Amino acid sequence: MKRQLCTVKSQRFSNKFNVLRTQLTLNKTRAFLHKLTLGSIIVFAPLSHAGTLEQAKQLHDRIAGVPASEQTLNDIAQLLDDSKPIEAAYLAMETPAFYSTTLKLFATPWTNIDQDSFAPLNDYSATVIGAVRDDVDFRQVLQADMVYVGKNSLNLPAYSTSNNQHYQSLEDQFIDLKDGLERTSQSSLNGLPSDATAGVLTSRAAAKAFFYLGTNRAMVRFTLMNHLCTDLEPLKDNTRSPDRIRQDVSRSPGGDSRLFINNCLGCHSGMDPLAQAFAFYQYDFNLEADPVGDNGAIAYNQSGQVDPDTGTRVQGKYHINSTSFPYGYVTEDDEWHNYWREGVNQKLGWDETLEGKGFGAKSLGEEFANSQAFAQCQVKKVFKTVCLRDAESSEDINQIAATTESFQQNSYQLKRVFAEVGNYCMGE
Repeated sequence: MKRQLCTVKSQRFSNKFNVLRTQLTLNKTRAFLHKLTLGSIIVFAPLSHAGTLEQAKQLHDRIAGVPASEQTLNDIAQLLDDSKPIEAAYLAMETPAFYSTTLKLFATPWTNIDQDSFAPLNDYSATVIGAVRDDVDFRQVLQADMVYVGKNSLNLPAYSTSNNQHYQSLEDQFIDLKDGLERTSQSSLNGLPSDATAGVLTSRAAAKAFFYLGTNRAMVRFTLMNHLCTDLEPLKDNTRSPDRIRQDVSRSPGGDSRLFINNCLGCHSGMDPLAQAFAFYQYDFNLEADPVGDNGAIAYNQSGQVDPDTGTRVQGKYHINSTSFPYGYVTEDDEWHNYWREGVNQKLGWDETLEGKGFGAKSLGEEFANSQAFAQCQVKKVFKTVCLRDAESSEDINQIAATTESFQQNSYQLKRVFAEVGNYCMGE
């Protein structure tokens, strides 16, 4: 039996690897791409039909990751001939592999600390895939009371707050995610109040990865990495006030206060006031029987609940190692403040219509999602997925800027980003 399971897993990994390898070994097209850029929309000059077919193949392969049928290829080529490149890209996105392969590989690294592209489908990645499919304003993935699950008609194991069997079955049965997912409210499944949901930030997968043990600071760090395309190191700012840095951070590590002033303060002064948004959240599991937390569930201290370790709604993890610096900040609620709205990190482009402070994960998700960095980050990630490389030239950078503006103007619909970037890169 174990040998059979190993064989199945090996075949499944091989299938995924072959799909990825197909994307990474696409042939360079020889046709010359005549393109004019008007704003963020790429318009093509008339080409011979043979040349257009090659462009159509490149466009489809880059977006879907699999070869197109003859009919689809001809239809895409005709749209390109008719100077309808965006429509051509949208047709390529009708291929089921765009959802089950391209978007699955696109979103999965965000769901785990190892940033593993081959991690199983889960409620985080499924929600991203569903939101793209339905042209949901992509800012909602960080703040809405939503989650995507498999349709009831598929007879899958029910969604569970304590395991991933529902999504594992979707993947094991090779369910077409284009048709097999449906949206529902997260609060109806995981027991959180609607105002405590924050899209993928309060998904079970995110809780397992980023609320696991620790101090919940990981949720801030990986949200920055996954959705604003920056780690903490580039955001270090020693000019911010240290008044919200918790007690567990020594002010004289190794007996040398200069280490705190020159290193620790730069990150913690901004991170700790943001991480307070997650003060009521925890990932509960049996550490002895289930050390990696496969059977754990997201937990939330609701109004009226008192944590025995803090005497308030705040989870005990926020008060650990309180003797490291007893005069440090004591977390008493989930009110967060964005100290990075001032100083060098204004460069992230915070929305001036928002207050820069609030209570809980939902309002923090709104703060992140309305930044210029969020919009640009999504475009950069799509660029790398479709073009198979990072931006390398001034032309690439200009395209990213133009598509970012288009993304914001077109209701943050990520399919539009795939369409524009796909057209830009299909001539390579």
